[in-house]
Amino acid sequence: MSNTLIDTTQYQAQLDEKIARMQDAFTEFNAPELEVFPSPDKHYRMRAEFRVWHEGDDLYYIMFNQETKQKYRVDQFPQASRIINDLMPLLVDAIRPIESLRRKLFQVDFLSTLSGEVLASMLYHRQLDEEWEANARMLKQRLNDEGFNLNLIGRARKQKIVIDRDYVVEKLSVNDRTLTYQQIENSFTQPNGKVAEKMLEWAVDCTQDSTGDLLELYCGNGNFSLALADNFDRVLATELAKPSVESAQWNIAANNIDNVQIIRMSAEEFTEAMEGKREFRRLQQAGVDLKSYNCNTIFVDPPRSGMDEGTCRMVQAYDRILYISCNPETLKENLDILSETHRITRFALFDQFPYTHHMEAGVLLERK
Repeated sequence: MSNTLIDTTQYQAQLDEKIARMQDAFTEFNAPELEVFPSPDKHYRMRAEFRVWHEGDDLYYIMFNQETKQKYRVDQFPQASRIINDLMPLLVDAIRPIESLRRKLFQVDFLSTLSGEVLASMLYHRQLDEEWEANARMLKQRLNDEGFNLNLIGRARKQKIVIDRDYVVEKLSVNDRTLTYQQIENSFTQPNGKVAEKMLEWAVDCTQDSTGDLLELYCGNGNFSLALADNFDRVLATELAKPSVESAQWNIAANNIDNVQIIRMSAEEFTEAMEGKREFRRLQQAGVDLKSYNCNTIFVDPPRSGMDEGTCRMVQAYDRILYISCNPETLKENLDILSETHRITRFALFDQFPYTHHMEAGVLLERK
């Protein structure tokens, strides 16, 4: 039997190494002192995925060594939340004796929350039938009787069976407020719940003295939009992924926030709309008059590829740019353009992914 061990005594050393790398990488931009937000040293990941290995009637979780590609057995995963670790052995023990749940199961994905909910998606190399669904309902009931707040999903090719919800409801503490978020299976959510709270608090602090409205690109499920809404008259946010937009609408209603408007558009499309190059029926249908907004501040949290040059040029039109980046390399490329007109006044490192080379950065830029 194997655990995927992490050496928590090395946590500070790995963080110190990231701090040094981040500072070295951005010296050319004359950034202010780096604000550092550490992670818990274990049980920090709200999501985890495991392959399932079968040996006769036995089955167990495996992972693969990224360097050697060798598989190894995983019974506990200290990086993942406590709920995931508690559920892992009970779920596989309950599946093992039931042929319809076990047969051709090849992966289990877990999505958990700080608020105590958990969702397990079971992936199969075969079509699922009524027997599977009946047994899955009994499995859910059995585990919930043991104290879990669990929902299940069965997935196969072109098939998805939901028992009984395909999302969890997260509650994040931001200063003295609790914000409620619907997080849908297979949609992007921040993987490290405690660091996500620190990122929201930092963004709120950066925009504390704001005036006018906020424009936000790549808003996802409204994660930052809702936390920042109090600091602005109105928030206009864009997101392309349909499930994320639907979650964002759910979250706006759940938090009783009345000054946030979400539009389903890509950043590139929105740039064209702002520059008057194209008219979009989606804006008209949503009753959005771009000219009515008084946005001095723009917030961007782009994908790993960063922003394209056209979006960077559009972003330069705003007095203040708040930029969250999951890829410091593309952040640097974007800063080559943004620093022509703006200077960095706040600079942060969020340790979303301990014990890996990945770094999450935050910068506040203000017009020179």
